[in-house]
Amino acid sequence: MVTRNILVVDDDPSILHLLKLSLESANYRVTTALKEEEAIAAVRGQVFDLSIVDLKLAQGNGISLMAELHLVIPEMPVIILTAHGSIESAVEAIQKGAYSYLTKPFETQELFSQIERAMENRRLATEVDRLQKLLQERYDFANIVARGEKMQGVLEMVSRIARTESTVYIYGESGTGKELIAKAIHLASERKNNPFVAINCAALPETLLESELFGHEKGAFTGAVRSTKGLFAQAHAGSIFLDEIGDMPLGIQAKLLRVLQERQFYPIGSEKPVEVDVRVIVATQKDLADRVKQGLFREDLFYRIHVIPIHLPPLRERKEDIPSLVDHFLKKINRQMKKEVKELTPAAMQRLMLHDWPGNVRELENTIEYAVAMTQQEVITDDLILRTKAVSAPEPIKPLREARETFEKGYLIHLLALCEGNVTKAAKLAGKYRADLYALLKKHSVKIGHFKNGGRDV
Repeated sequence: MVTRNILVVDDDPSILHLLKLSLESANYRVTTALKEEEAIAAVRGQVFDLSIVDLKLAQGNGISLMAELHLVIPEMPVIILTAHGSIESAVEAIQKGAYSYLTKPFETQELFSQIERAMENRRLATEVDRLQKLLQERYDFANIVARGEKMQGVLEMVSRIARTESTVYIYGESGTGKELIAKAIHLASERKNNPFVAINCAALPETLLESELFGHEKGAFTGAVRSTKGLFAQAHAGSIFLDEIGDMPLGIQAKLLRVLQERQFYPIGSEKPVEVDVRVIVATQKDLADRVKQGLFREDLFYRIHVIPIHLPPLRERKEDIPSLVDHFLKKINRQMKKEVKELTPAAMQRLMLHDWPGNVRELENTIEYAVAMTQQEVITDDLILRTKAVSAPEPIKPLREARETFEKGYLIHLLALCEGNVTKAAKLAGKYRADLYALLKKHSVKIGHFKNGGRDV
């Protein structure tokens, strides 16, 4: 087990001693500091996995010290210790980058729980960052924008399961980026240096699809003038992505089941089985359980592929990602078209935030591409946004409480996008006190940092 390094900063020697004993009893390596300069010297001299800092220090406060510590180790989680009655300051600390706070006196077990959660979050954040860098280097996939909680959860899951060999089942609406996530899983796996092959099962008729997947021998059918190696054989030692598996014909489903069960298949016209070692990733926008009931999808295959399900949320459920996606698409399309369109007007962004995006991220990219192509200025105005907006079918009536919650979160996201994360301005526009607005943002898990600088990293 790796021993974790923890820095504890408090101007009370007795508290420092007690914390050191408690943490060392849990096998942490502990460094203590009574003064701010001692803490800063400590982080300059070694790497810490986490720090615990008292809010009130003799020569200053924990918030300013935290800022200095983060200049040296930006990713280090900080837990703030605060006396009863200083909750407002503790909340300010979290807004400025603290992982969490504990109010004195606190249970030792509660401290241990927060430490473990903070370290796990840091590990996952590091893995997600590694994954995004890898994707960007290999495929220029910076457009896996994961500012919002839902897509962060997807990438965290990718980082957890990528190194397993289990079959992955990705489901979500058209345009949500299922192939993108499939490639992310492959690139984060031990198979990353081997082939990744993909096929859309809905794009080919049954006979051609079978030949594409499993290959065929020369003379197996009219037109088979030479033997061909199928995609499963091409993906050997790598990964195969079967998109729109819900449209796979029943006959081919039986062959796929054999591959998953026995890791071998017969090419068309061959009596000799081919052994294959592949990671199978499938995707669909259809309800496979419903297709099983209709007799259109094999139940045994459904359970065989439904090992690790990953749901990709539609764009209308993660509108906090829209400003970041827009920023990415602007850069990408500017490069392609050799233009220098800098931004959208607030009115144009408002139109994007109010749209329900039935085509999801793909529709958003097409919308931005059209606007960049048509504009003759450095900004995109609202008249170039969604000029041919389709009328979508009305949604079913939700319970009043759920409808109110949905509206409230959507309103907050829209508000912060317009104000680019400026809470003072947002509170003024909403007619709310800042504290009340912060409470609403916490209630709906809306992060202010996602909207600052037009959604770009700060």
